[in-house]
Amino acid sequence: MVLANDSSVPTSQRFQAIQTILNRPAPAVARPGPLEELWASDVFSLAAMKSALPKGVFKSLHRTIVQGGKLDTSVADVVAQAMKAWASGRGALYYAHVFYPLTNLTAEKHDGFISPQGDGRVISEFTGELLVQGEPDGSSFPNGGIRSTFEARGYTAWDVTSPAYLMHTPNGVTLCIPTVFVSWTGEALDKKTPLLRSNAAINQQAQRLLACSARLRFHRSIRVAVLNRSISSLIPNS
Repeated sequence: MVLANDSSVPTSQRFQAIQTILNRPAPAVARPGPLEELWASDVFSLAAMKSALPKGVFKSLHRTIVQGGKLDTSVADVVAQAMKAWASGRGALYYAHVFYPLTNLTAEKHDGFISPQGDGRVISEFTGELLVQGEPDGSSFPNGGIRSTFEARGYTAWDVTSPAYLMHTPNGVTLCIPTVFVSWTGEALDKKTPLLRSNAAINQQAQRLLACSARLRFHRSIRVAVLNRSISSLIPNS
């Protein structure tokens, strides 16, 4: 015996929902391309830089990535134009400085590849200055933000050791630029700056140790060569 109000009895609405699910057309799935074409296709990697940048500019940038040091402003301008052309060619309309503050969250400062003009027009612009440094606390906004001081609380600076990449969202494609976040006095305000500074310190000491080791090996080889020459001089010619 089945009661009229028994919830286990399928109703017409349930049958209709089941029929809707069964009759739903399968979504079209595009066949993925070869893995070597998909791998890092949205990353402005060293290979992408090498093909997009002039030879001299790429060598200078690669030297900065590997050895550290300051990035030339003229190099930054060329890299910014190449990065913008690469991202725009893949549908990017915006860029964002991505950093990792001490809140255990990811933070982003978004901007567009346009610069408003006084006559109401806009021009597409992305300079080396915009690539290298940003002010995510609002002091760089047109109205000056809510701060009364002329110094920003913190600055984002481009981390050349991490490649830029594209992020696809329902709002469009965004060029994400990895950065560090420091105060105007140079104090770390994120979790990436201490890591990079630690890597630099370890690299410096490792190079010093390797240099000492190389000198020891060099002196030892000289002593061995002198000893062998002395022994050879004592052996009469046959």
